[in-house]
Amino acid sequence: MNILILSCGTRNKIVQYFKENINGNGKVVATDCSEIAPALYDADKYYTVPRMTEPGYIDVILDICKKEKIDGVLSLIDPELSLLALNNEKFKAVGTTVIGSDYERCELALDKMKMYKWLKEHHYNYAKSYIDKNEFYKDIEIGNISFPVFVKPYKGSASIAISKVYNKETLELLLKNNDDLMIQEYLKGQEIGADVYIDMISNDAVSIFTKKKIVMRAGETDKSVSFKNDKLFNLIKRFVKESGFNGQIDIDIFDINGEYYISEVNPRFGGGYPHAYECGVNHMKLILNNLQGEQNKVNIGNYDEKIYMMKYNEIAIKKGK
Repeated sequence: MNILILSCGTRNKIVQYFKENINGNGKVVATDCSEIAPALYDADKYYTVPRMTEPGYIDVILDICKKEKIDGVLSLIDPELSLLALNNEKFKAVGTTVIGSDYERCELALDKMKMYKWLKEHHYNYAKSYIDKNEFYKDIEIGNISFPVFVKPYKGSASIAISKVYNKETLELLLKNNDDLMIQEYLKGQEIGADVYIDMISNDAVSIFTKKKIVMRAGETDKSVSFKNDKLFNLIKRFVKESGFNGQIDIDIFDINGEYYISEVNPRFGGGYPHAYECGVNHMKLILNNLQGEQNKVNIGNYDEKIYMMKYNEIAIKKGK
């Protein structure tokens, strides 16, 4: 069983976990556009490739799949998920399965305004969001929303270019200098991360791990503690059934006075997934089972509560050419 991990960056643990589960019965191949992406060097084999935005990029990846006899391919960055999904048939033609959701779902997750509208239409709790500042000001006047708010690109990931805004003057300045921004309600409550695996054969949520986020850094979970809640598990199962996502997804949720608000969805491994794995929630094994045609059984909440994850810095040293 051979796995290809694209845009591996600093996700060394994801590479290591796949190697542990393949356990010598195949190989883990990694790619990145930078030869100093540290996760490359945990793989059995690696390639430095062009940026995904460059012409011919997908052909380079397809060539690697053919050369290395890749069974399954996945990416660890959001923009590349849509590209993989869009070229799903090309990967099938070389015997490689794209591990993840279809194009429509990847685009839904990437566009925060689309996701907001979907959540609203399907009657989930959500953060109020606006593209039109005049609509926002109307809601300010009638008390439907108040400062502070978040201002951020409606497409993007990793909390890039997010500003917490406390007044109209700052908001106007940001909107004047950028035309791709949305205004989003500031949700004040406990932030939660959910690592979810949706079986690629049954399309059911078969594994859910939830953690309360304690410290965030650069948009990723730095410290967290595991917990369980049946109401939350049921909400996630409902979301999976109605949304149509597949494979590995990461959901950001807020607990506000006992009510759960879905904030964002990333159809990939999130930065906090190692917490789940180290608690025994092994999604690498579930992926490998699916690639071998085996349907996974539902096993939700099979982990201990009050287990803390604490990230810390490590270094990799490599001699240059």
